[in-house]
Amino acid sequence: MIRLYRSTGTTCEDATVTPTGLELGADVLWIDLINPTREEDVAVEKALGVSVPTREEMKELEASSRVYRENGATYLTADIITRGDEEIPGIEPVTFVLTAGPLVTIRYAEPRPFALLLEKLEREPGLCVSGADMFLNLMEVVVDRASDILSRTVTRVEAIATHIFSGGKTVGFEKLLGKLGRAQIANARIEQSLAGLSRVFAFVAIDERIDNGDARAHLRSLSRDVESLTAHNQSVAASINFQLSAALGLINIEQSSIIKIFSVAAVALLPPTLIASIYGMNFDHMPELHWMAGYPLAIAAMVISAVLPLLWFKHKGWL
Repeated sequence: MIRLYRSTGTTCEDATVTPTGLELGADVLWIDLINPTREEDVAVEKALGVSVPTREEMKELEASSRVYRENGATYLTADIITRGDEEIPGIEPVTFVLTAGPLVTIRYAEPRPFALLLEKLEREPGLCVSGADMFLNLMEVVVDRASDILSRTVTRVEAIATHIFSGGKTVGFEKLLGKLGRAQIANARIEQSLAGLSRVFAFVAIDERIDNGDARAHLRSLSRDVESLTAHNQSVAASINFQLSAALGLINIEQSSIIKIFSVAAVALLPPTLIASIYGMNFDHMPELHWMAGYPLAIAAMVISAVLPLLWFKHKGWL
């Protein structure tokens, strides 16, 4: 699908067009390609004189395939968070092409920042000025959205930490490990997205289309925001790793406590078992078997032999 955004001077209008009906006037500021077909790619390429990267090319990881210049256009590919409201967000590459005319975006997903930008343009139509300005405004919304997702991840991680170190007997480590795993995946994807944005901002800083003072100040502000979010995200990653180690340590302690209970029970029951085994032997000459007090004495001996080890363990602090 090809969606065009035009400036009317007072508003920013959008329209969905077909490849055959694609006409680019000076008022077109943004071309948004959503799950484009090959026919739509070709139509945009002919209209602007620039190539449109394929989905496979967008997924390439090397820096030279993600940020580069070609035929006077600047190509910037960054991984953008999708489904940010879920515990495990998605991540998809989005390519931004800065041309002498409109901004071109190519995407195969529906990241929330695009919808948020449209809402922002409705409230502030004065932002619809140029392709470069549209790019900076879109990047601002992307960074804000990453910050929101990171905040939710921090909240979940803090809740997990409270549960782990609450001091309760029943912690439910299996569920906690699952939650920590999901938080780690979200953290890693936020890190991946922020790293891509940092690379994009560093590369676009030398682009001639970001040539006025306001645009450069805006870009510097975005770069600082990404740096601060990256540092915060790294501290969250350290917290997740610490909680994972702590949870595994507490699991080992809990297992050791269970084994200790069985060990103490085995030691405590060993002397009574020995006494019962002795008097359970079928020998003819066992004088205690004919005593009137033989049975109660044997019971008393077994109880005492079981209690004494328990008292000793208690004295040594092993219970």
